[in-house]
Amino acid sequence: MTANNTCYTVGIVGVGKIARDQHLPAIANNPGFQLIAAASRHAQVEHVRNYPDLDALLAAEPELDAVSLCAPPQVRYAQARAALLAGKHVMLEKPPGAGVSEVEALRGLARKLGRTLFATWHSRHASAVDPAREWLAHRSVRAVHVRWKEDVRRWHPGQQWIWEPGGLGVFDPGINALSIVTEILPNEVLLRSATLHVPSDCATPIAAELDCIDASGAPVHAAFDWRHGPVEQWEIDVDTDDGLLSISEGGKRMTIAGAPVALGAEREYPALYERFHALITEQTYDVDVRPLRLVADAFLLGRHVKTDAFGH
Repeated sequence: MTANNTCYTVGIVGVGKIARDQHLPAIANNPGFQLIAAASRHAQVEHVRNYPDLDALLAAEPELDAVSLCAPPQVRYAQARAALLAGKHVMLEKPPGAGVSEVEALRGLARKLGRTLFATWHSRHASAVDPAREWLAHRSVRAVHVRWKEDVRRWHPGQQWIWEPGGLGVFDPGINALSIVTEILPNEVLLRSATLHVPSDCATPIAAELDCIDASGAPVHAAFDWRHGPVEQWEIDVDTDDGLLSISEGGKRMTIAGAPVALGAEREYPALYERFHALITEQTYDVDVRPLRLVADAFLLGRHVKTDAFGH
């Protein structure tokens, strides 16, 4: 349900797999939005007006209320800036930009122009996240272990941008785990050291280990790997003074002290568009760069280890 009965017109930019699988159905099922336009170099969306790029869309759709940006992060800043300057509310797929400074600049521009900027983290809307945060708020955290591993050839087949500067490499899925960790833990998380395994023919890592602490000193260790399969491992364990809280399947399952916890239905992307609608209606913004900042810190502090060529 939306915050009120206002229906905002929206255009989607970047019509790839994630847009088709998640964004388009979420918009179609939200009465607070009407999709009227799309912009993509290589794809089109049926039953709406299609344009080759964002500039063409903005020029032809002056009355458009909002845009949802789903293109790779390397072009996110220029697209978001153009949309904000055109008076549009802007929703950013994760990661919100190729660098932290870009996102901070966009936050300032949105505030100046009185437009909504929503930096989304879809995994924060997984079924286990809210219950985990509420339970951990009253416990003392002793240690956190994150295992986020999958097969890159299954999840990013033929995608070159992920291996280029700004593409994040294994942090593209790993940042989902970091978005959950920074949401559920009662204290802030600080990176202390990292090891990045970078294929000899790539600019970004295929695997990474992060050693962090929370603000109280509890260790937080994360292992990300794109060479894992065939079954994905998307798990977070939080050891507390009151037992072990475990999240699995990317947030679809949760146990406490080994006992399953009943969770609601999965609805990550519908929840994102409900939040976007509420932000527009309230004339405010939601920009949390903490997950991206941890990734940036990993590139800054991490030891880079060359591995075998990926072989595109």
